[in-house]
Amino acid sequence: MNGCAASAGDRCAVSLRETRALPAASAPQEAVGQLRAAVAALNADPPASSSGIIRIEVPIRQRGDAIEWLHAQRQMQSSLPRCFFSARTPLPDTPAIATSGNGNGNGVHKEQWEQPVSVAGVGSAVFFRGTDPFSLRDWRAIKRFLSRDCPLIRAYGAIRFDATSDASVEWEDYGAFYFVVPQVEFNELEESSVLATTIAWDDSLAWTWQSAVEELQSTLHKISPCSVKVNRSTLQTSIINLNHVPTKASWDLAVTKALQMIKGRQTELVKVVLARCSRYITDTCIDPLELLACLKVEGQNAYQFCIQPPDAPAFVGNSPEQLFHRKYLNISSEALAGTRARGKTRADDFQIGQDLLLSIKEDTEFTIVRDSIKKKLEMICNEVVVNPSKALRKLPRVQHLSAQLAARLQNEDDEFDILNALHPSPAVCGLPTEEARQFIRDYEIFDRGMYAGPVGWFGGAESEFAVGIRSALLGKGHSTLVYAGAGIVEGTNPSFEWDELDLKASQFAKLLQYQEQHIYYQEAGNMGTLI
Repeated sequence: MNGCAASAGDRCAVSLRETRALPAASAPQEAVGQLRAAVAALNADPPASSSGIIRIEVPIRQRGDAIEWLHAQRQMQSSLPRCFFSARTPLPDTPAIATSGNGNGNGVHKEQWEQPVSVAGVGSAVFFRGTDPFSLRDWRAIKRFLSRDCPLIRAYGAIRFDATSDASVEWEDYGAFYFVVPQVEFNELEESSVLATTIAWDDSLAWTWQSAVEELQSTLHKISPCSVKVNRSTLQTSIINLNHVPTKASWDLAVTKALQMIKGRQTELVKVVLARCSRYITDTCIDPLELLACLKVEGQNAYQFCIQPPDAPAFVGNSPEQLFHRKYLNISSEALAGTRARGKTRADDFQIGQDLLLSIKEDTEFTIVRDSIKKKLEMICNEVVVNPSKALRKLPRVQHLSAQLAARLQNEDDEFDILNALHPSPAVCGLPTEEARQFIRDYEIFDRGMYAGPVGWFGGAESEFAVGIRSALLGKGHSTLVYAGAGIVEGTNPSFEWDELDLKASQFAKLLQYQEQHIYYQEAGNMGTLI
């Protein structure tokens, strides 16, 4: 069921939204049996409502691994969508805004749920996909199925970087946006787990209760209760071919043109972010979940994600950058720009970090991003706090300049305005936004797709999105597309920025066991299909 069909965003919430908790199970095998029995019992006495969404969950008294659970479902039909999202650890220097109660002034609100460490899902209780840019109507169509009282019913997905541009073959299954509420999901908690199933129906969307329950029972029948260990150190593959789009020569020309426009007076352009798409051909097929597991090992302070519509390539990433997090009325966001490698020794690492902090060029790029985000938040929120205003964010391979921002919405319905205002940020597009976006349309010769777009989830009580950077698109064959970008401002050196692209893509190149003697390079005008 496509929840965006037939002007669904113009309608009120579905009639029934609830979560039902079953007794705790000692192991996943027992939990699967409980869910199957609960759905059968529910079908014997179905709800009278013409539309609704019900989540049934079973706590498991042991912590399981969400990636390993999802990996165990790999024998299921490829026609079923898959998703994975792992929130990063909260940063210690995140600013807070004084609040009372639940953020709406309704008194003290005690959370009745534990935040998942990671969520893995298969199947689609309801999905949301459109070919036009993500709109307020689309957001409302998703929100029809979500409720504050059911905080773990969430829609996971992604939005194109530029939905007004034409989608290339490899991205066509995603549309302009794609979100899914999984039929079956595994929630990995700090000390335990939850196995849950969700059923959604809406007669007005030609998806009846009977259709929904029959499809859910079919999916539950195929669910494997066991987990399968995943190799988290190497993919045991080698690169045999590598195409960069653009090539180094074409990159230099595009950067030079951008610098001419930035320095000139004919436009207001002060920054543009140019990207590169690298097509790796490997000697073996790469399992997206094995790549995800390897990324997660070095994913300190980063979001890991995997979005895969039915019969489509998988969009996988390890993004360090938060677009925004909303919890009730409270908003957090961040500015991230400027890049350096980590040092080989503690002293070397410290010196590289100081060079980054003192770099005039990097400070210019970073200030543009931070001030733009702050200004956009101030247009929508009552209060905006920036603290720290500039600091180092150290990741396993790179370090960035960063700033944390906190704000407070006037109304939770302003969430769409926050998303619409913050994407695309100057960190992935440039400034002014439209001038930068037009330059990208004119000079990038590949489709970014969901790369650099919002990736995350909508919920009733809260929502969270990362920026879809440090990401790749994996097809069913031997082809993987890896994306990386660099900010161009006055003072930029094209060769230095090319090296920065290599640095940002290095986590993928390392896992693919880069072997230069086996690789030849060529430029391609279009990446074409991944299959």
